[in-house]
Amino acid sequence: MDAKLEAEIEAALGDMSLEDMLDLAERPPLAGAERERKIGTIVSIHRDDVFVEFGPKSQGVCPLSLFEQPPQPNERLEFIVERYDSNEGLLILSREGAVAKADWESLELGQVVEARCTGTNKGGLEMEIANHPAFMPAGQVDIRHVPDLAVFVGEKMPCEVIEIDRQRARIILSRRSHLEAERARTREQLLEKLEEGQTVSALITSIQNYGAFADLGGIDGLIHISDLAHQRIRHPSEVVKEGDQVKVKVLKVDREADPPRISLGLKQTLEDPYATEVAKLEVGALVSGRVTKLMPFGAFVELSPGVEGLIHISELSPERVQKVSSVVKPDEVVTVQVMSIDKEQKRIALSLKRAQAETEGETFTRREDPHMKKLKAQLAKKFGGDLKGGIG
Repeated sequence: MDAKLEAEIEAALGDMSLEDMLDLAERPPLAGAERERKIGTIVSIHRDDVFVEFGPKSQGVCPLSLFEQPPQPNERLEFIVERYDSNEGLLILSREGAVAKADWESLELGQVVEARCTGTNKGGLEMEIANHPAFMPAGQVDIRHVPDLAVFVGEKMPCEVIEIDRQRARIILSRRSHLEAERARTREQLLEKLEEGQTVSALITSIQNYGAFADLGGIDGLIHISDLAHQRIRHPSEVVKEGDQVKVKVLKVDREADPPRISLGLKQTLEDPYATEVAKLEVGALVSGRVTKLMPFGAFVELSPGVEGLIHISELSPERVQKVSSVVKPDEVVTVQVMSIDKEQKRIALSLKRAQAETEGETFTRREDPHMKKLKAQLAKKFGGDLKGGIG
């Protein structure tokens, strides 16, 4: 038991009974106790006990209830050593992932047992284990924050015993430490199998401005905002929300990083609307779209979901444009003319000034720049006649 958790429990409980507890602060996660693992040979089964041999002078016993199917003699299996019974000279064993039925007399610190939630209070869950009341702090219920603890009332769950005081009949449990231990085991197995290019299921766990984190079933990966959708989005919440179950493609796995970094893509599993939508466009056609982004060199316009084109600054107006925002604004709907389509590079050139000229039934001509007009007048006066070449 670490000092921080002990101080917190003492401050919250004192000498009160579990039934009288009203408040217990949430605390940082507590890692599960490390227990020895040994591979042994099944010797025999007697009633509800399975006897295991680890060597000539090392034997143990494991409850038969912890096996999905009764093991066979001479079968070699891995066990967890819970404690040593000096009276019997046997190791008391358990199985990976198995949950023991609790017994008050045999409860041990670090043991994973089954407990039932009987109610909630301000600080966490009221539990029952081996016909004794127990308590689970809110911070020990799950790996992630649970907004409504009432959903656990009446549920049976595997928990780790993180404190036991028989004199005061006080038991503190943690479901979180058990989940973290399971998650750690799953993480190693998952990392071994995970390969770039795979499509896997994931649970969206967190939304950030730069992307969304997704749980692959033991390890988190990041879906960058640029890999969430084919169309330009301003925030990941436009595409996903916490709790969504999605299919993602594994883009990169960096096992050398600590913790390992996994890049995921959601749009890579979705049909790209570009090919379908761009086939509907023709050079010279007038189309409507929404201005999505302003840049010093022009404005991007969304013509349909996933399909954008660029109005270069020189195609915004017949007059010289110093600032793009002086002509168009974000989210403004404009009518533009398609000038060119590059399907390979996914580039579409648009013109606002040509669309306006065609709409008004005019032949497009650029208005003469006043500075150029003044320069031509000065040169004409100096040299006389109509000027030709680059000026006239």
